[in-house]
Amino acid sequence: MEKKMSWTIGDAVDYKGFPADRSKTGGWVTAALILGIEIVERLSTMGIAVNLVTYLMGVMHLPSSTAANTVTDFMGTSFLLCLLGGFLADSFLGRFRTIVIFAAIQTLGTATLAISTKLPQLRPPPCPASNESCKPANGIQMGILYLALYLIALGTGGLKSSVSGFGSDQFDEKDEKENSQRNYFFNRFFFFISLGTLAAVTILVYIQDEVSRSWAYGICSVSMIIAILVFLSGTKRYRYKKSLGSPIVHIFQVIVAALKKRKMELPCNVGSLYEDTPEVSRIEHTDQFRFLEKAAIVVEGDFDKDLYGSGPNPWKLCSLTRVEEVKMMVRLLPIWATTIIFWTTYAQLITFSVEQASTMERNVRSFQIPAGSLTVFFVAAILITLAVNDRIIMPLWKKMKGKPGFTNLQRIAIGLLLSTFGMAAASLCEVKRLSVAKSVKGNQATIPISVFLLIPQFFLVGSGEAFIYTGQLDFFITQSPKGMKTMSTGLFLTTLSLGFFISSFLVSVVKKVTGTRDGQGWLADNINKGRLDLFFALLTILSFINFVAFLVCAFWYKPKKAKPSMQMGAINNGSSVEEKC
Repeated sequence: MEKKMSWTIGDAVDYKGFPADRSKTGGWVTAALILGIEIVERLSTMGIAVNLVTYLMGVMHLPSSTAANTVTDFMGTSFLLCLLGGFLADSFLGRFRTIVIFAAIQTLGTATLAISTKLPQLRPPPCPASNESCKPANGIQMGILYLALYLIALGTGGLKSSVSGFGSDQFDEKDEKENSQRNYFFNRFFFFISLGTLAAVTILVYIQDEVSRSWAYGICSVSMIIAILVFLSGTKRYRYKKSLGSPIVHIFQVIVAALKKRKMELPCNVGSLYEDTPEVSRIEHTDQFRFLEKAAIVVEGDFDKDLYGSGPNPWKLCSLTRVEEVKMMVRLLPIWATTIIFWTTYAQLITFSVEQASTMERNVRSFQIPAGSLTVFFVAAILITLAVNDRIIMPLWKKMKGKPGFTNLQRIAIGLLLSTFGMAAASLCEVKRLSVAKSVKGNQATIPISVFLLIPQFFLVGSGEAFIYTGQLDFFITQSPKGMKTMSTGLFLTTLSLGFFISSFLVSVVKKVTGTRDGQGWLADNINKGRLDLFFALLTILSFINFVAFLVCAFWYKPKKAKPSMQMGAINNGSSVEEKC
């Protein structure tokens, strides 16, 4: 019996609902099938985003700042919708169904975008040869474009909230070997989706510029259909985790119950608080946010009676473990807030940096590099950093410190610092580019300066993303309660969303404060006549202030600890832990 039980996993089931067999489910094979759908999602989303600003300006004839904000709003919405995807996955659909449904929605979006860019009726006429102003896209043309973009955003939100969590579900964290594989999964997860980004900024952008945008977006649709079929082929081999109900509802129940009992005094003995969670699933008690523990004080009227007996009303009485789960989520918030600014700096690389590249010399002999493909240096930095970290830094760190690489908070700190240096480099590079632009007579489309001047900013922010993305993903999944991991992943991805929205907000504010009626200012319609260097300098200052704030929050944070095992005698006698009032 013991041998048979050792081959099953207690908290996972197979596709029939039976306990998952370790030898027949999960592992790297199923994780690879899940990675495939995420690679195609990144191919589609990034292939569209990095080259969208040139389409909006060159074909739809939108102003520079409007085009940049359209891209950042699209990306921001994509990641904000991860919260919706996480809620649906945790509460109703489960991660598997959520992935399938939202992958289909994204496929519909890319197909709509392919049609939008193909039909001439859905874009304005080309600019006249004379100096007359170009006619911008009308409401219907922009409406169809927005419909396509936000269908893609909806699909991305649902996918991203569940893919990483469903991938980590394929490894049993209670098994030493599989838990080790699970730790490597996060690094390899980001490595492989970076390969998707690499294909997006090279092959897909080239097809958009040199063949046809409709062909490129059609390829995205077909690729996603194939990825869905491959994903479905693993249905019988996946491990599925049972839904534990809506974590958002659980959080509100604790808050409401604590507020109702806000005038009551907490008992000196924590053992006096209500607890109905099995011993093996309990969370170690912590001293932070003790106000929330009032939700676990038992008073008359907390139990409801029905035909089956009596039970606690969850809006009046919550278990101490449920309270500790909410505390865990609250402790994540300062780290969450201080990682948002990184994604604001990241947003500049797919908007203004692409616009910078479009004004510079991009020829390598007879081949002209598409402006959107300059982000290949960004992706290369990610891949190189991940490889160096995986093969050199982690083994050395383990040998020197006895730990398998940097902690998740250390990785986040390194990422924030590198992005700060990246924005400083971007500001200095723009000073040089503007000096060359001002020395050129006339309104030349291309100024005599190499586009490779932009490599430092791409490389520094790219290396920063390699650290911060894996650090955030690891942090939000491992430091959240078991039943809230999908929502926690969604919370992590909202840092990307808010970073993009803050970028849009900053662009609008800077445009309003520094702009003039003739389209000049820091963010001029023609960037050769603006002061983009000052905008990047502003982001450098904000990034440094944020880095200091993160260090304070990181020192304050108390990491999740495994509940210490209790002596059998203590359990039998019902003894409890005493605490001072």
